[in-house]
Amino acid sequence: MQSSFFISGQYVDILNRTVFPANIQVENGKILSVEKVEKADDHYILPGFIDAHIHIESSMLVPTEFAAIAVKHGTVATVSDPHEIANVCGIAGVDYMIENAGHSPLKFNFGAPSCVPATTFETAGAVIDSNDIKALLQRKEIKYLTEMMNFPGVLFEDREVMLKIAAAKALGKPVDGHAPGLRGKDAFRYAAAGITTDHECVSIEEANDKLAAGMNILIREGSAAKNYTALAPLLKSHPGKIMFCSDDKHPDELCKGHINLLVKRAVAEGYDLFNVLYASCILPVLHYGLDVGYLLEGQAADFIVVKDLKEFEIEQVYIDGSLIVENNKSFIETTPVKPINHFSISPLKQEDFQLKSKDRNAETASCKIIDALDGQLITNASEAILKVADGNIITDIRQDVLKIGVVNRYNSAPVSMGFIRNFGLQRGAIASSVAHDSHNIVFVGVDDNAICEAVNAIIDCKGGISICDGTATDVMPLPVAGLMSDKDAFTAAAQYEKMDKAAKALGSKLTAPFMTLSFMALPVIPSLKITDKGLFDVDRFDFVTL
Repeated sequence: MQSSFFISGQYVDILNRTVFPANIQVENGKILSVEKVEKADDHYILPGFIDAHIHIESSMLVPTEFAAIAVKHGTVATVSDPHEIANVCGIAGVDYMIENAGHSPLKFNFGAPSCVPATTFETAGAVIDSNDIKALLQRKEIKYLTEMMNFPGVLFEDREVMLKIAAAKALGKPVDGHAPGLRGKDAFRYAAAGITTDHECVSIEEANDKLAAGMNILIREGSAAKNYTALAPLLKSHPGKIMFCSDDKHPDELCKGHINLLVKRAVAEGYDLFNVLYASCILPVLHYGLDVGYLLEGQAADFIVVKDLKEFEIEQVYIDGSLIVENNKSFIETTPVKPINHFSISPLKQEDFQLKSKDRNAETASCKIIDALDGQLITNASEAILKVADGNIITDIRQDVLKIGVVNRYNSAPVSMGFIRNFGLQRGAIASSVAHDSHNIVFVGVDDNAICEAVNAIIDCKGGISICDGTATDVMPLPVAGLMSDKDAFTAAAQYEKMDKAAKALGSKLTAPFMTLSFMALPVIPSLKITDKGLFDVDRFDFVTL
């Protein structure tokens, strides 16, 4: 840390909506003074960017490696939900993230995972109950109760759900929401329980209902879910109630940009500069009570220096008065990674992936189909007539109907299987142990042999993403909880890009096939999903037959 220095530039005063030349004095990691002057350097000095809701695990990087890349894009802090690793390893997983993050200057702000498991309709690796939540929330590292995905539990006042919310409210810590599609009176009831945010809106109408109920809205632009286009007008209609987040960001996209890309895009589209910067730099600090400065005297010296207020090209990044980035070079050092995991199954056989027809003599079967949607976490539901061969229902690439299934990674159990549309594979299979939220092994494939090869490659590595093209199999190992790499960001990004290109070479037209696949096992987002326990109708909130 530089004990004392001053920096000259165009000071961006977001709260007072003005820009003026200034000399900023920094001492012992704090802003000592901001002095308005007649002339200063041409570059602009403004608070650093904050991702208001992200699962670091979805970057496939441990926190220190995430930080080394994110700071290059002007990110100085995150509001981080360790929900993914908690569903695999429980509180030990939360501890792992906090400990690793402690080796980085980036200000990770972790929450207590509210839904471990997310539902009782899948097998998770751990349970975090209301007593655990109370204990976690009392820790200074835990800033909030993470997204309450079990919104039916809130609406029906489930005892455990309400105890978790009450624990956060008693300590004055905010409660994050997660309620896709919730509208009208239900949105008001959800907010009235103490829910303060939502990042799942896909339309202005839905967002307006939740804003009217008192929630802040997070505009999400991740690798799979991209809601900026639909929600950006909120920056004009509801300034001061909007934040930016990525939620889930794969390593290849993180290397290209972070919250800075949303800021640049919004300003280029004509949205008010100060409204945009308030969303990306100020409101997360105020809402979550973060120890992150926004360029006021006496605050932590967390700020960025950019060439202009259009491209937002980063020249320097400071956190607690220390220079973290200069000229696109990050000074965050790599920390050796010690994996943590929970993986307990043996290799499977090809016949384990056969899907038997109820009528062994039938030539066809009418089946429910999950319809994946590019750029969304929600799915639609449809039906298709599929052929039956030797008593087994088979895929049909002409209808773009492939086999999807989930393998329990924690215990030996029968494979859960169904069918899905819009993945587009013409041959082979892809699989992943990143399968929200319980992170069993999810797969999509054309034939049982390729599916078996792809799944067994993940079992052999105890976690990863894999692809089998029908002859050869490749895998990107994720030894940290089956979610994160033990490599640096650029290595992980190169590995992921290779897997992504290979999936698209098999015919997938999805923007992010592996990211989309990872959400097909999530039974809290409509409409039709699949877990290790079966096909699940989220609208009915119950299992359905194939």
